Amino acid sequence: MLFLSIDDSKDRKESCIQGKISKGLMENSTFNIIKMKHSTTIYIFLSILFSQAFLFSCINIEDKKQAIANLPNVILIMTDDQGIGDFGFMGNPYVKTTNLDKLASQSLNLTNFYVSPVCAPTRASLMTGRYSERTGVYDTYNGGAIMSQGEVTMAEVLKENGYKTGIFGKWHLGDNYPYRPIDQGFDEALVHRGGGIGQPGDFANYFAKDSSYFNPVLFHNGVAQKSSGYCSDVFTNGAINFINSNISVENGQPFFVYLSFNAPHTPLQVPEEYLNQYKNIEFDVDSFAIKDKAVESMTDKDKEAARRVYAMVTNIDDNIGKIMQLLHEKNLEENTIVVFLTDNGPQHKRYKLGLRKRKSSVYGGGVRVPCMIRYPKKYPDKQDLDIRLAHIDLLPSILDLCGLNQPDHNIDGRSFEKANGSNFNAFSERTLFFEWGRGFPIKYKNFSALKGDYKLVGNTGSDSEISNFELFNVKSDPFENTNLVDREPEIALDLKVSMDGWYQEIISEKHNNKVFPAYIGSEFENPVVLNRNDAKGTPVAWGQDDILGFWDVKVLDSGNYNVTFQFVEAVTEPGIIYLKLYPQNFVQENTLEAEKITFKNLELKQGEFRLEAFYKTNKGKYIFPLYVSLHNLE
Repeated sequence: MLFLSIDDSKDRKESCIQGKISKGLMENSTFNIIKMKHSTTIYIFLSILFSQAFLFSCINIEDKKQAIANLPNVILIMTDDQGIGDFGFMGNPYVKTTNLDKLASQSLNLTNFYVSPVCAPTRASLMTGRYSERTGVYDTYNGGAIMSQGEVTMAEVLKENGYKTGIFGKWHLGDNYPYRPIDQGFDEALVHRGGGIGQPGDFANYFAKDSSYFNPVLFHNGVAQKSSGYCSDVFTNGAINFINSNISVENGQPFFVYLSFNAPHTPLQVPEEYLNQYKNIEFDVDSFAIKDKAVESMTDKDKEAARRVYAMVTNIDDNIGKIMQLLHEKNLEENTIVVFLTDNGPQHKRYKLGLRKRKSSVYGGGVRVPCMIRYPKKYPDKQDLDIRLAHIDLLPSILDLCGLNQPDHNIDGRSFEKANGSNFNAFSERTLFFEWGRGFPIKYKNFSALKGDYKLVGNTGSDSEISNFELFNVKSDPFENTNLVDREPEIALDLKVSMDGWYQEIISEKHNNKVFPAYIGSEFENPVVLNRNDAKGTPVAWGQDDILGFWDVKVLDSGNYNVTFQFVEAVTEPGIIYLKLYPQNFVQENTLEAEKITFKNLELKQGEFRLEAFYKTNKGKYIFPLYVSLHNLE
């Protein structure tokens, strides 16, 4: 298996093309040398040699095709903001998850599984086997959810080994070239923009408001297209069509499907027939498997949110049932690895097995999620694996299950598939780290380190003494109620030393000393639409008009562009529109009421810039556009 080491400043496609050109030149040079030989003996010898080589090559090609055809398919399913308690098999008597309950009863269940506190970091770690902070991803917006094009993704590894690869749903690791899924190893991509459908970053559906989850505009291989139906159904149908088209090909390739639902993330929109299943549900705190204080304190608003979330979960469950039925009908069950997990804890207050806090927190309620792997060929019956594992471990573990080589670059995860018995000690002896805060990591702000039975949590200042931390024995106290920092100071100090070392390591990573600009003028994306998910600023603009931001861009070649500003609401006051790519500055007066304003035929110079765009009324009010579109006229 070949892994290319590509400098981040170079385009991945260009590097691959250069490699092919070099190989072609070498082959032509060899042929020219052969043509210069005039000896009959040499000619006969070379003829026999090439005949044998050709026959051997054909045999190798056929063997390779057969080996590829025998590889297991991989389906990776992830939901968004579905907590650990939002399943029937987790002791929730209200939510209907018939298909997921069945899947859990047939799978290897990773019962001590961790992810990041929020979604984009989890997705970066899942795709790369590395802590997200190494990949350039440290937040969910404000430019912190763009993964370096130099990262090697799960899709790229599997594609290199003969897989057809497709993503359906949420990517959230970069919306512009060269960070999109189709730039990072996926043959087919049907995705929304930004961090969620209808969010400001998802400009295509932002104005749909309360109906954004229905008939959304999605991006199919980079091209916007209007879909028909509820978003979770649309993504599932896309995955099903991808599977069917792949297996219909003679001697079909193995496939990798990443079905990444954006539900049950807000806004809590769901088809009426699903909501009706829950509209009369009331929550008895004593009916859950584990007593949970969160349930006891739910307000009427929390309960209504839970009803809607459970309705969305049941819709997801039905869609997963369609995937499993397809595998059954096509006789693919035995040779398909199905992985299911969620990306973080719940956003709202509801049942979560009594774990502390929820999404965005490094306490258990934010980072503990279910994860199960169904692969009848390897795990014919239900099994529970209680060793502590995390999102970074899935890439190497899946490669081992497929019988493929591990990446030859450093990753943080390790495979559990070949571990057994005493080898499991390596997992309990390692330290796992989790953190999250708006913007780049701040030392000890929402940090945790886990090793063995102990977990150190920092929610304190960067100069704090150990007494300001919390230490928990997560084996005897999974709910993290009893702080042991005063009783076990040596354990706490050891974990703090590890936390300090990890923090220094990640802030020294090369990806944390650079920006990841949108490429302007590439043949692979035109126009380029800069959205609010990737806009930077302090404070950062989200749904507001009066907070200004900027984008990092790289103009590949000087050229002429039409640059369009789209506003959340029409500008009604006369003013001036500004576009700044220092030292280039463009201004244009406006006297009309307008939702969009376009600079026509601007000449942009080659280079890397901080692109600032805003409207200033004659009365001095500043307005930030919802997005900026740059169309290359050449």
